Amino acid sequence: MEKTIRMSHGAGGRMMADLIAEVFVPTLDNRYLREMADAARVEASGGGRLAVTTDAFVVQPLVFPGGDIGSLSVHGTVTDLAMVGARPLWLTAAFILEEGLEIDLLRQIVRSMAEAARGAGVAIVAGDTKVVERGRGDGLYITTTGVGVVPPGIEVGPDRGSPGDVVLLSGSVGDHGIAVLSRREGLAFETELRSDSAPLHGLVETLLAAAPHTHALRDPTRGGLAAALNELALSSGVGVEIDEAKVPVRPAVRAACEMLGFDPLTVANEGKLVAFVPAEEADAALAALRAHPLGQEAAAIGFVTADHPGMVLARTPIGGRRIVDMPLGELLPRIC
Repeated sequence: MEKTIRMSHGAGGRMMADLIAEVFVPTLDNRYLREMADAARVEASGGGRLAVTTDAFVVQPLVFPGGDIGSLSVHGTVTDLAMVGARPLWLTAAFILEEGLEIDLLRQIVRSMAEAARGAGVAIVAGDTKVVERGRGDGLYITTTGVGVVPPGIEVGPDRGSPGDVVLLSGSVGDHGIAVLSRREGLAFETELRSDSAPLHGLVETLLAAAPHTHALRDPTRGGLAAALNELALSSGVGVEIDEAKVPVRPAVRAACEMLGFDPLTVANEGKLVAFVPAEEADAALAALRAHPLGQEAAAIGFVTADHPGMVLARTPIGGRRIVDMPLGELLPRIC
């Protein structure tokens, strides 16, 4: 364990997982937190179940191709609720503003946040604002909390993956991370790369209608597809095998990753999901995803196995096999 916090501790990879496991979980331990899902499912006093999630957004730059920190904060929070099968209802937001931030830029971001909330069918019902000295806040940070309702009969969780499940991916990977990096670093590509930031609750509702026994869902944000699959494999005590050739990657994203030395499987996404679906429901689930505007590029990329529990393997395009490990640290800092 490191003696001090490093940027890698916020990357969504192995160092972040170790930090959570060694510092937060033992101290704050309870049965809800122990599930390590994207949102906690809690019992409401009058019956039924609520889902609660919280998230912080520190993306840089604040505005990027395809979105900004405001819309991203809404989309990310709504999607986290959807990953446990919940219907999002309410959000709260806290704004940490740095002295010197332009009011017009703040107004633009708040307007974008409001439009994203309306588009997702949720209300931002409470909030807070704090200001820190110039040079100590990097413009703007946003922290959100989301609350939703879990419909009866929906049992989706990171620990429910089962051997024989088919692994579905809702679309191309790496779009968000490379889009943000290109704006931050001033990189130019032949085709403009745009973030895939989007709220996925509608896509999840479509999926669950077609495949009601879906076992697990995860949005591959920090650490990308590699981190998401490893987290599900570890939580469920299963192995995962994927075919790299079946993972959709846009040519511009692939070219950027080759140029920069990144593995597309480890680059962050903000509008994609991974699902573990029973084999008998997989065809219907894939068809349903492809019929939705946010899932048109959905693909079956692999399967869940009882072999090598906690490990993810990939068949390479040349026919070999490699371990897809949990990323160690920060490849692309400040991405969400």
